[in-house]
Amino acid sequence: MNQADQRYHHFVQILREELVPAMGCTEPIAIAYGAAKAREVLGRLPEKILVEASGNIIKNVKSVVVPNTGGLKGIEASAAAGAVAGDAGKILEVISQVTDGQKEEIKAYLDSHEVRVAPAPGDVVFDIIVTLTAGEDSVRLRIADYHTNIVLIEKNGEKLLEAGNVVSEDSTGGLTDRSCLSVEAIVDFANTCGIEDVREIVQRQIDYNYAIAQEGMAHPWGANIGKVLREHYGDDIKIRARAMAAAGSDARMSGCEMPVIIVSGSGNQGITASVPVIEYAKHLGADAEKTLRAVTLSDLLTIHMKTGIGRLSAYCGAVSAGCGAGAAIAWLNGGGFEEVAHTLVNALATISGMICDGAKPSCAAKIAAAVDAGLLGYNMYRSSQQFYGGEGIVSKGVENTIRNIGRLGRLGMRETDREIIRIMTGQPPA
Repeated sequence: MNQADQRYHHFVQILREELVPAMGCTEPIAIAYGAAKAREVLGRLPEKILVEASGNIIKNVKSVVVPNTGGLKGIEASAAAGAVAGDAGKILEVISQVTDGQKEEIKAYLDSHEVRVAPAPGDVVFDIIVTLTAGEDSVRLRIADYHTNIVLIEKNGEKLLEAGNVVSEDSTGGLTDRSCLSVEAIVDFANTCGIEDVREIVQRQIDYNYAIAQEGMAHPWGANIGKVLREHYGDDIKIRARAMAAAGSDARMSGCEMPVIIVSGSGNQGITASVPVIEYAKHLGADAEKTLRAVTLSDLLTIHMKTGIGRLSAYCGAVSAGCGAGAAIAWLNGGGFEEVAHTLVNALATISGMICDGAKPSCAAKIAAAVDAGLLGYNMYRSSQQFYGGEGIVSKGVENTIRNIGRLGRLGMRETDREIIRIMTGQPPA
């Protein structure tokens, strides 16, 4: 792809927007970020905190450990951590510098102050409204559509910041238009981009995400899915790729305080899109540049597949990332557009529909399954096997199949999402 092509600069900018560091699961961290920023505006420690959250936020925060809190879980812990010890300037690393003394302060605050959670009004899929009160002063802050998108700051009824309209569908409003993405253009970009244009962004992802995968394999975290795979399935590269990705999630979902580089707003997707590709690159003896190009390919394919689904959904995001990783592994083995496209279609036909029931230790097992589907999709192509248009949700042409998956995740699984939230929050069936 020629640098004169406007898409080239869009692709680089999309990578800059997506590949950002976060410590901990991004939904609780978004709550902590909102609380830290609101406290900054309030100017003192709040006496009361109210968090109004959409169903998908509640789902993704309920069961995951908030890092640097001494093992606490949930929306209340996330908000208290941000208000008591957060540094809003660090954005999604807002609670990365919490001291041991501050961990005790967070617990004490939760024991002695009112921190209340309520459903957010309206039907915005990604919606967090944090209200902090101290004496006669109050600050209301809203994050909507994606994790760092502050759309409202209001102090004592006076609006200090107000963005444009918040949409009712999950959106990436304010970010570079993703409609420029296509599988063919992404492969072209990965093949030909000036490596210095992506090196710093992608190398940081390689360094951070592989490091947390190593941590997950070295120590007990969560359900230890990475270790289970290695113990019972062996040391073959196909197992190592799955195990290392799962191990990164094992650590991250259970409170590991190491940062990861996220993709599509998700650390698990950032790990899944990168770690299996890194593992295969090491196995194949790929040099640093080829590894960078392969991870770039996986990242952009993941973003492309996830765009039509939305940031939060009943559709597990690891599916997109696992399929993207499988396609990048096909590329590492000498494949081009044809190999990448067939790998994606085969993999998507295999595993699309795996549900997201929030962030928690079982995400690691879902990652392992998604990477396995990506590898199966590639190996099907190698054996001259494929799924054809008209078979289920597969349509002729990779872009048509990706479009079908977006429709399935965004529209078809809406009621599934509502029922998952009802189950997780102990509500009766509708």
